[in-house]
Amino acid sequence: MPFVIDNSVVSGWYLEDQATPYTEHIATRLVEDRASAPALWELELTNVLRTSCLRRRLTAEKAQQILLHIAGLPIDTDRHAVPRHELLALALRFGLSSYDAAYLELALRRQLPLATQDEALRAAALAAGVGCVEVLS
Repeated sequence: MPFVIDNSVVSGWYLEDQATPYTEHIATRLVEDRASAPALWELELTNVLRTSCLRRRLTAEKAQQILLHIAGLPIDTDRHAVPRHELLALALRFGLSSYDAAYLELALRRQLPLATQDEALRAAALAAGVGCVEVLS
């Protein structure tokens, strides 16, 4: 089943201190499923890699390799222009940043569960009725 993915999960694939059994589970799901992310995701991911390079956790070469690897994954970037007032309404309603509201908006619009490690976004997805991708035991 397709799902919406956020940067808290993808970062866990490449940064040891963010890796969890949940991020591993989601990576495994991409063998058979597709994920979607809002266009903002590309900027967030690039910024995480940039910061990791500045902190000498990654080399620039490794960061570029990560971007090439991610480009080959079944993750679709949604480029639908969401009206700002809709993002603001979601952010205010669920106590989210406008960035996290973009992930929730995509999950709601596509009626897909959300894969996230962010607790506020997880709670919002559950409250909004789209749910979250869970790790099956």
